[in-house]
Amino acid sequence: MQADRRTVVFDLDGTLADTSVDLLAAANACFDALGHGGAVLDARDTLTAFHGGRAMLRAGFDRLGVAWSEEDISREYPRLLAAYAEGIDTHTRLYDGAVAAVQALRGAGYATAICTNKPEALAVELVRRLGITDLFGALVGADTLPTRKPDPAPYVAAVTRAGGVVARSMLIGDTETDRKTGLAVGVPVALVTFGPEGAGVARLSPEALLDHYDDLHGLVERLLG
Repeated sequence: MQADRRTVVFDLDGTLADTSVDLLAAANACFDALGHGGAVLDARDTLTAFHGGRAMLRAGFDRLGVAWSEEDISREYPRLLAAYAEGIDTHTRLYDGAVAAVQALRGAGYATAICTNKPEALAVELVRRLGITDLFGALVGADTLPTRKPDPAPYVAAVTRAGGVVARSMLIGDTETDRKTGLAVGVPVALVTFGPEGAGVARLSPEALLDHYDDLHGLVERLLG
């Protein structure tokens, strides 16, 4: 395997796939079990969904006007994960052009990997159900290592496990966490404008913005040479 192989690392939720509806449904299942019927969280909370289960639980309790502590969040979190595992791909869909774009990169000799703050087992299962396991040489989740993004270690692990070197790699993401990861590692970041924040991610001053996966190959060539 080439020691200097160029590598593109992808976030999963909000970058490769829109998982928001299934994530919000899992959080709502927790509130329903607590006696708060109806959709406590809805489309207004899409961005919150991509910040993780705990963020959704905090937002839901706040909307209900219910006093809560981090102990409450920790108690409900396993229930949320279980609910999410049951419906992990009910509504989740890959973004338009994502598969073809990753295939094109691999065909051009790039290594590809996923680095996500979704728990590894759930990420592996979702990727399997979406039929894209073979498109990535590595997958690093929130609990693969002792730390998660924006700590640099998970990103570095994703690159090296895919057979690349960090100095010739870049990250495709959708949130401030991904931007901070790139800054921590010292690699270029392209943020998608079709994710939860839309064109608002420009405020984070990434090295590039990705409006559609049809533009990915040219963008990567420009940033990695």
